[in-house]
Amino acid sequence: MGKENPAEKALNLIRGRLCDPTFVFRPLSGPPDSNYSKLKFIVSTSITEGCNNSILLLGPRGSGKAAVLDLVVGDLMEEYPDSVTLIRLNGLLHSEDNCAFKEIARQLCVEHHLLFSKMASFDENSQFIIAMLRECGLAHKTIIFVLDEFDMFAQASQRLLYSLLDAMQSVTSQAVVVGISSRLDADQLLEKRVRSRFSHRKILFLPPSREEIDSLLEHLLSLPADSSFPSGYVTQFNEKIKNITSDTRFKDMLKTFLNANSTVNSLLKFIFRAVSSMNLESGLLSLENFKTAFSSMLRQPKLEAVRADCSILELYLLVCMRRLEVKEQSSYNFISVMKGNLLIEFGLRNDESCATMKNNLGFYVFTEYKTIHDSFQTSDFYAQNVCLRAFEHLREREVICYAENRGQSQAGEYRPMKLLISASELHQGMRSHACCPAILLKLLDH
Repeated sequence: MGKENPAEKALNLIRGRLCDPTFVFRPLSGPPDSNYSKLKFIVSTSITEGCNNSILLLGPRGSGKAAVLDLVVGDLMEEYPDSVTLIRLNGLLHSEDNCAFKEIARQLCVEHHLLFSKMASFDENSQFIIAMLRECGLAHKTIIFVLDEFDMFAQASQRLLYSLLDAMQSVTSQAVVVGISSRLDADQLLEKRVRSRFSHRKILFLPPSREEIDSLLEHLLSLPADSSFPSGYVTQFNEKIKNITSDTRFKDMLKTFLNANSTVNSLLKFIFRAVSSMNLESGLLSLENFKTAFSSMLRQPKLEAVRADCSILELYLLVCMRRLEVKEQSSYNFISVMKGNLLIEFGLRNDESCATMKNNLGFYVFTEYKTIHDSFQTSDFYAQNVCLRAFEHLREREVICYAENRGQSQAGEYRPMKLLISASELHQGMRSHACCPAILLKLLDH
């Protein structure tokens, strides 16, 4: 078997790091004010001083709540190998009381090498758990209850939460309840009887700072100097990483990406995609790898719809709707767009349907659009029924939508509409459109 290529070995090493939460969050656990330090202090206090605690870890999905908790529990189990018992529940699976008590009893039996009875009743499981809390407390062993998706437990009958927190009021018990939730108001869902027994400690997981991101990138992407890699390759690889991360284009790209999703989990996915496209021949990462990952993860279907699928008429309609929004006309429909639409001045001025619209709709043209007509000339020519089909096509492509669900019995052209594409996306899509008239870009900018 041939010797492994250094580039393939580096690729496998970095991929392994990105898939290891312990390695990822280890550098973020150093500062004394980090969430790791706060959580470890609370849980270790319960272990060393024999007290009870309850705490909530709150933050968006992918922010590292469970990873930091696993890091803390792992370190404490190494420090106190015979003093910690870990019980895990998930609100998506165990929010029903009978199921939750049975799962806790099962895990306690496995942990302490006891025989578990599947036929045990709810009351029997409840009494067993209380007895185990008392016995573990007398033996100076702490039981850590991890309740993932904590808000699901709070939305049920809350009998489990009440039973655990009430049992923890005893001086003989020694336990910690750690709730994990993406809902910042999870504690407000608790009943009064449960809230009165809760410790009201909360740790909020915020997006990492710019300094933390820079430190994390270096931690994840740099190769170790004292490794089996050739020293020249390690120096060249690490130097390339420094050049990429210090590049202004990379910083702007990373800022744009984190503006969409600033969690650590999304950053890891971004880096993983970039690393996976690394050229194995050169064995080095490049800025193009990150650009490819960026474009694949931040796809903009509405921008692509404007750039590739919109006809000239549909571009006219989008520009007119955007201009109505700029004029702070928050509610409009197809008819009002056509009334205030330069298309009527430009395209329908010689069409028979224009006269029909004048009679049926009280046809008028805003002064601004009259000025536009006097300033620009165009040969575009569209009938009203063609415009309506284009309007419906935009709605099917979900570039526009109905502003409200009311009035479903009303004809589509009279129902209020709104744009689902931002001004920057519209401008970018039109600039990259192969056949966009220059006049539309001028109208969009003014």
